[in-house]
Amino acid sequence: MSRSGQSHILAIGGGSFRQSERHNFIEASGLLRYGLDLTGQDRPKLGLVATALGDSSDWLLKMYGAFSGWDVELSHLTVFPMPNVEDPRSWALEQDMIYVSGGSVANLMALWRLHGLDDVFEEAWRAGVVLAGQSAGALCWHVGGNTDSFGPGLRPWADGLGLLPYSCGVHYNAEPQRRPLLQESVASGELPGGYAADEGVALHYVGTEFIQAVTVDPAAYAYKLEYDGATGVKEFRIEPRLLTP
Repeated sequence: MSRSGQSHILAIGGGSFRQSERHNFIEASGLLRYGLDLTGQDRPKLGLVATALGDSSDWLLKMYGAFSGWDVELSHLTVFPMPNVEDPRSWALEQDMIYVSGGSVANLMALWRLHGLDDVFEEAWRAGVVLAGQSAGALCWHVGGNTDSFGPGLRPWADGLGLLPYSCGVHYNAEPQRRPLLQESVASGELPGGYAADEGVALHYVGTEFIQAVTVDPAAYAYKLEYDGATGVKEFRIEPRLLTP
């Protein structure tokens, strides 16, 4: 557990990993160091989940390599072609932090519900396991956000776990469609008000309360979106805390 008696979620807009100088390798960024520090453990158990990428063995291998030299105990959970652990609930509750990769959030949620992992991850969160993830792995903890799960064009999606009663915007400064569509979706009532993160920014929640944004990019920001009670939306820029490299 974080095991401070608190429930943490770290929703990352982008930038969990960076390209290494070594060919075809990636390295974990300071955003993941921040998440692991929330566990309060000297050698945290980090569980990797790549359901949104179809349990890509290539991506799982890259994630394992990204933590080379870090004092963490790594394991992973897959559902293809069947769960790789006998008891996914026990696996989840044994972790100090669970990291969920990007990919298709719609497919991720369908498979989680099919295998009962929606309830498993909620129980783990309530038990103090830090939940983290990027893109699809950030949207899933919220009510919803914008996704390209159904094709190259983004569309509103409101079928997340809803542990956090907000909408979520990811890759907010990287893809031109993201910002206006999230604003339109909140203004229309398709999605509730919520928070968004640029590349290199993570949103930190304790329980269901947004605490702060952190970043590895000094030029990046987080945002709060609120329905203005009429026909529009108000967006407030949040200055994130810059993490040291």
